[in-house]
Amino acid sequence: MDEIFGSENFVSLITFRKKLMPLGAKTLENMCDYLIWYGNDKERIKYHQLYVNTEPEAPYWRFVELPNGIRRPLEVGEIKGRIPIPIGAKVYTTVSQLAPSYSESGVYDFNYEGKNYRPPSGQCWLTTPDKMNVLVQCNRLQIDGQLPRFILYHDDFPYQKLTNPWLDTAGAMDKIYVIQTNTKVIERCLLMTTDPGDLVLDPTCGSGTTAYVAEQWGRRWITIDTSRVALALARTRLMSARFPYYLLADSPEGIKKEAELTGRMPHDYKTEADIKKGFVYKRVPHITLKSIANNPDIREGMTREEIGAAIARYAETETLYDLPYDDNKRIRVTGPFTVESLSPHRVIAMDEERPTAETQAQKEAGAGQFETMILDNLKKAGVQNTIRNERLKFDWLEPYAGEWLHAAGEYTEKDGTARRVAICIGPEHGTVGAELVKEAAKEAVKGVGFDLLIVCGFAFDPHVSEEARRYGKLNVLVTRMNPDLSMGDELLKKTGAGNLFMVFGELDVDIREREDGKVVVEIKGVDVYDPTTGQIRSSSTDDIACWFIDTDYNEESFFVCHAYFTGANEPYEKLKRALKAEIDQAAWSSLYSTVSRPFDVPKTGKIAIKVINHYGDEVLKVYEVS
Repeated sequence: MDEIFGSENFVSLITFRKKLMPLGAKTLENMCDYLIWYGNDKERIKYHQLYVNTEPEAPYWRFVELPNGIRRPLEVGEIKGRIPIPIGAKVYTTVSQLAPSYSESGVYDFNYEGKNYRPPSGQCWLTTPDKMNVLVQCNRLQIDGQLPRFILYHDDFPYQKLTNPWLDTAGAMDKIYVIQTNTKVIERCLLMTTDPGDLVLDPTCGSGTTAYVAEQWGRRWITIDTSRVALALARTRLMSARFPYYLLADSPEGIKKEAELTGRMPHDYKTEADIKKGFVYKRVPHITLKSIANNPDIREGMTREEIGAAIARYAETETLYDLPYDDNKRIRVTGPFTVESLSPHRVIAMDEERPTAETQAQKEAGAGQFETMILDNLKKAGVQNTIRNERLKFDWLEPYAGEWLHAAGEYTEKDGTARRVAICIGPEHGTVGAELVKEAAKEAVKGVGFDLLIVCGFAFDPHVSEEARRYGKLNVLVTRMNPDLSMGDELLKKTGAGNLFMVFGELDVDIREREDGKVVVEIKGVDVYDPTTGQIRSSSTDDIACWFIDTDYNEESFFVCHAYFTGANEPYEKLKRALKAEIDQAAWSSLYSTVSRPFDVPKTGKIAIKVINHYGDEVLKVYEVS
């Protein structure tokens, strides 16, 4: 981090508690994790001070002022919580009136309650005689020890600055992912260092906690993960989330609330609901010795209530960035977002700047290492579809010296029939296109007698599924590789061989045009290939978590125009209960459907359908609609 940002831009190493109790480690239990905070330029860093609520705990808070004005020390039972503090009483402590550094002007005799007090040798009073007299008028001095001290009530500011470490971050939460950070930790990071409308990047998505918190607090977000399961969990978490509706400063309701808080009439201007202008936050008065001593309204002869009102008028205020005002009559849900997969585009290095022999050698070595690693893992893991006991296990698998084929092998079906299989491995960086599938299939049917072609890739072009159906007796199996494979053998040794190569299946879709010219799509299920029998069978929509339609596909980017869910709807049911009467029941019912809402014929002549299963695997297919 020092090499990237520079040691001069190190801000803090924050320790935060992650567990409430030890879980039985063999050695010294680690109860905390760490946040390393660097700035791009420490001198220009954005920082909002956060505050945490406090309780008047002993031994610092030692006295109590009763409603009748009598002051006394707290009793032992009151300190330990066995005896309640009287209603209306105020807990306080006393603060020294001696200055931290010496000044000759601060050395004087101060008369208090008929007795003169003078600072000890080498010390001086904190403030001037006039300001000391203001404290007397406010009844804010008390003899504690040998000298008068300032009375600080807990209610003057029942908060303290958030500092390092954070020991209150190990509360209970519903974990949906193995490694999941408490939302309070992410929340504090965002609130301390960003404003509404700022962009937050999390390159390790996991369960989507950063995106979830950013969405709640009005920050834009980008989150990244190599695991399809993680992205599926994050997608569901965000789409089923509900948040408070915070009042925008740039809104009629926000302006009205701001006027109530400040007591000043706002300027007339047109609001635009600009989130970058922030929310309307709660403020709390911060009464200090300085604000009392410098108060111009405090005069001799004022009543206790008048003095209290004068102190409140001139008290400083602190903004609580974690407590914006919200409209409790409205609930907010997650805004529009997209889930993008591996891009087919890649930046190519300028090879002409390097010797040809060097460039060619590096290409051959790199490609060979990648293919060898894929084949080694394919041999161990096999190919899995969505059914646990339907895994294609190879009897043998060896490299194959073909133009498009990289390996050949054999597997045995349930009935004992041996089948020949060819393997084609897609690019390490990029998507598998229809042309690659076509050429590999042509090579596989040329006289060798392969029964099955497995095309492996990290991502596939939408037209691949059409190309994979055109080769008669040769079954073409489009197999998605787990992105963990791109991270090398060291990571795979830790994650194991489960679900590294997955077959999703072929969509079974019915597209109909109604009499009014509208188009309706019905998804009937997925045709799944059983590698143990070689048969293709239809499965129900129970295997589908959700499906989306781009009703005017431009062949460049997939835009979700319709979203539907077919199972595992518990999180959405919670959202439905939270929204209560705010939703259109008919519209909500249409979300849980295998039949789409009617839509217009696309101008491009094409629609795209994306289906995602419960493992996070997805398939995208393009259909022509005229």
